[in-house]
Amino acid sequence: MEEDEQLSTLMRGLRGQNLRDSQFADDNVRLRLVEVSSTNNNEALPLVYSPEIISAYWGKRPRAVATRVVQLLSVAGGFISHLISDLINNKLKENEVARAIELREIVTSLGPAYIKLGQALSIRPDILSPAAMTELQKLCDKVPSFPDDIAMTLLEEELGRPWHEIYSELSPSPIAAASLGQVYKGRLKETGELVAVKVQRPFVLETVTIDLFIIRNLGLVLRRFPQVSIDVVGLVDEWAARFFEELDYVNEGENGTRFAEMMKKDLPQVVVPKTYQKYTSRKVLTTQWVEGEKLSQSTEDDVGSLVSVGVICYLKQLLDTGFFHADPHPGNMIRTPDGKLAILDFGLVTKLTDDQKYGMIEAIAHLIHRDYDAIVKDFVKLGFIPEGVNLDPILPVLAKVFDQALEGGGAKNINFQELAADLAQITFDYPFRIPPYFALIIRAIGVLEGIALVGDPEFAIVDEAYPYIAQRLLTDESPRLRSALRYTIYGKTGVFDAERFIDVMQAFENFIRAAKSGGGENLKGSMAELADIGAQPSTSLVPVPAFPMAISQPEQPVQARAALSFLLSERGDFFREFILDEIVKAIDAVSREQLIQISASFGFGNATPVFSMVPVRARALLPTITEEDRVILNNVEKVVKFLTAGNANPTTIDGDVNVVYLVQELLPVLPGISSKILPEVMSRLSSRVFARLIREAFL
Repeated sequence: MEEDEQLSTLMRGLRGQNLRDSQFADDNVRLRLVEVSSTNNNEALPLVYSPEIISAYWGKRPRAVATRVVQLLSVAGGFISHLISDLINNKLKENEVARAIELREIVTSLGPAYIKLGQALSIRPDILSPAAMTELQKLCDKVPSFPDDIAMTLLEEELGRPWHEIYSELSPSPIAAASLGQVYKGRLKETGELVAVKVQRPFVLETVTIDLFIIRNLGLVLRRFPQVSIDVVGLVDEWAARFFEELDYVNEGENGTRFAEMMKKDLPQVVVPKTYQKYTSRKVLTTQWVEGEKLSQSTEDDVGSLVSVGVICYLKQLLDTGFFHADPHPGNMIRTPDGKLAILDFGLVTKLTDDQKYGMIEAIAHLIHRDYDAIVKDFVKLGFIPEGVNLDPILPVLAKVFDQALEGGGAKNINFQELAADLAQITFDYPFRIPPYFALIIRAIGVLEGIALVGDPEFAIVDEAYPYIAQRLLTDESPRLRSALRYTIYGKTGVFDAERFIDVMQAFENFIRAAKSGGGENLKGSMAELADIGAQPSTSLVPVPAFPMAISQPEQPVQARAALSFLLSERGDFFREFILDEIVKAIDAVSREQLIQISASFGFGNATPVFSMVPVRARALLPTITEEDRVILNNVEKVVKFLTAGNANPTTIDGDVNVVYLVQELLPVLPGISSKILPEVMSRLSSRVFARLIREAFL
């Protein structure tokens, strides 16, 4: 029971179920900052994280450091004494939760460095226990606002003129206040547009750097104690480099602009506030004002559709752009009055490598085929398992986890919550960890899923995620994903799997439907239009004169579906190769006479010479149907029935596969497609038959 509770706590922490998103601080919070009056001191501090420069700067100011230490001790003295006692008595692990609660209760008063560090640790199950993570997630970044006259003075210093020369109006008090700055609502004098104006809190850089100096030096001391397994210095350096980026509002504005650019073509229903660079500096950020309500609080009917858009948006960041919004919580997701999804606050982003992006998709392809040996190696590349660890004990555990996950109908029916929980469980007993970037992914998906489940108790995140992954496999031209796509369809054996082919195409169609939601279809988003490439009903079927059909012709023309439209487009070239190979094999499995008449029916009446050039026994031109041939024909039947939306009935009275009808049913779907596809089929078929005849001739 204790282990189950620990796992439940860990998943609540990973999924961000304790996040707070209020606009202001609790009444009893008082923020303590380090005030430095000399502007020369400010200039000497680095604008990009440099522990050496920070150390040199504050090393020359022992009085200021001593004042800050006294200030910290007055707030956190009890916590620090308890921590030292735990260290001496080797009870750090035992009392970790109690210390996390103490820290949460005092950290908001300590200043932005401690608030942000606490929030960063709240997604690090490799460093903190589940309960400690949960407590730190209750941290609120909202603090009391600083005086408005100071904010207006800073605005003038940063932008070079009084605020009323830039903004025709500005709210008399901030509408939100956080540890780094506070936000006003205003209107640009130049254009009349409503804007949000964020002004950085004074003395933030001084407070942050002196705190980093103190924490880092404490870390150097802790290195002398073998009981402390955490490298505090390394942790601080890793985190501080990214935190310094968040202090630069120019960088935040550029992040938002870059994100918007990445989304506008594929997902125009995702809105990112425009940054007004002319009125933005390192300490002032002016962005478009976005009207709306928190998605988590909206009662509109389209919330479910916007959640689907949000899932696609975050998966696109994760698996495509590699530029990930690293602060996913309900307060940063807004439903606009016109039914779009607005994403706010780009001060903190995570950048994923190609190895991480492609590695996750490769791992999913391996999962589909239960190739657990490959998955374990994928996890090493992705940072779940440390380099050099013996993989033998972990392999059977992961195999069991994934076997259970796949029991419900394969990868497309995996319960993401349960799988994430099972993987998290492994962290307790094996050298297996949840990397920080993946913890952010779990949180983003957890926030979206939590919103969706309010209106739809049956909502399953994998219903949204698997279609996006199928779309990535089908449309990405990188060699690694092309290889992953081929592996998905053919597996380790190299044998075409019609069921997998259909699964991927069905998932792709589901993705198209999701991409059209939230206004994506009306806004002409490129993802929503992936399959809108000439889909239309077929013309009447071409009769095959010498073939009295043993089946009745359909009265209604075949309706092209999104999957078929995609296959026949330029973007579907690579995937189309798979089914063309199978069609060629299927046609080769029927008689020469049928082949000639099929060719004649499509205007290739002179196909005979292609085969009569080969001087071999006539019977070699009439191949026997093997069991392998029947499997191939069955695969083609399944695929064609799927591509023609189940309208085809490709069997004879005797129950045999009628390839003539299959080809007729498939080719007329788009006007003129026979001229594009059939020559390629015939060329491949000629080569295949020629090679087979040569083999038979020498048997």
